[in-house]
Amino acid sequence: MALDLDALNREIGHDPLAITEFALSLEQKAICTTNFRPFEAVILHLVTRVRPDIPVVWMDSGYNTPATYRYAEELTRRLDLNLTIYHPRRSRAHRESIEGPTPEIDDPRHAAFTEEVKLEPFRRALLETAPDVWFTALRAEDTPERSRMQPLSRNADGLLKVAPVLHWSAKEMYQYLQQHDLPNNFDYFDPTKVEDKRECGLHLQH
Repeated sequence: MALDLDALNREIGHDPLAITEFALSLEQKAICTTNFRPFEAVILHLVTRVRPDIPVVWMDSGYNTPATYRYAEELTRRLDLNLTIYHPRRSRAHRESIEGPTPEIDDPRHAAFTEEVKLEPFRRALLETAPDVWFTALRAEDTPERSRMQPLSRNADGLLKVAPVLHWSAKEMYQYLQQHDLPNNFDYFDPTKVEDKRECGLHLQH
């Protein structure tokens, strides 16, 4: 489907609900990915208020904090998420028994670690779910790379990539949580990124 994404971004790019409603009105197969990091309840509430049964995909690396797992359980229950979890092909215990502890980001083995626990599971998820539309909670203030993105874009695979809250600040995200009485999770750590302003590579590849 040919869409004038530049015009759409100008017209509705700063309205998360309008972006969500538009993308889901296309009647194409859509998924929403999540990692249950801070403010993830916003994107999950946005998409499920428009389409309650939208498939939600979580690439669980096995390295999340206990608080993140509890947050995932709470949001799944509260929002009745249609959640599918993708894990690495090896468990954390298996990987660490063979490879040792998580490599630091300046360790040459870190790229292989990221590939195993995040990138390969994501490619598998895309292959199995075969979406046309992909919702993500990217925000421009997260990293320099994301500040150059648009709320509606086509990725290299031809997917319509939808980032409804791209232009929202942390304050706006917090206000949305308050307005809808949604929980948050700040006890979050991603070993493939380590640093807040660093990309793991997933959104650079897809």
